[in-house]
Amino acid sequence: MEFEHLYKEYSSKIFRVCFGYFNDTEMAKDVMQDTFITVFTNLKEIKHQENIAGWIYRIASNKCLRQIENEKKKQLGSEYSFLNHEETDHRVEDANFVRLHRCIAELPDMDRLIIGFYLEDLKQDKIAEILGLSHSNVRVRIHRIKEVLSKKMKEDE
Repeated sequence: MEFEHLYKEYSSKIFRVCFGYFNDTEMAKDVMQDTFITVFTNLKEIKHQENIAGWIYRIASNKCLRQIENEKKKQLGSEYSFLNHEETDHRVEDANFVRLHRCIAELPDMDRLIIGFYLEDLKQDKIAEILGLSHSNVRVRIHRIKEVLSKKMKEDE
């Protein structure tokens, strides 16, 4: 599969996943770019072309989690929050979308990742495969995350 095609098809999706983690446009762009550098350097090694989307999402989620871990280590002992709630993607103007992203940003790391993939229309079994969870665990967590987000959105009104 050609790298340029993969980038065009998945870059906006990967950006949204990263943005869901950081709620910071520049950080999301950096991690997305780092994801595609890894994709480019390892593209010839992938054996199953039909699972390339899952492979790219797994790389992105690992990069996001690693970035979060590195930030926490750098800021150990300080009250720095890399989730900047004031900065939003300039293309996002819908107030409900912004509120939803703020609520998602308050979720634990794994829940943010699960709901991010779910919002990207990944099937639950694919999310489970990417994150190394069982399908039933993902299904239950999505249900609980939806309840939490619904409650937060109502409180935010």
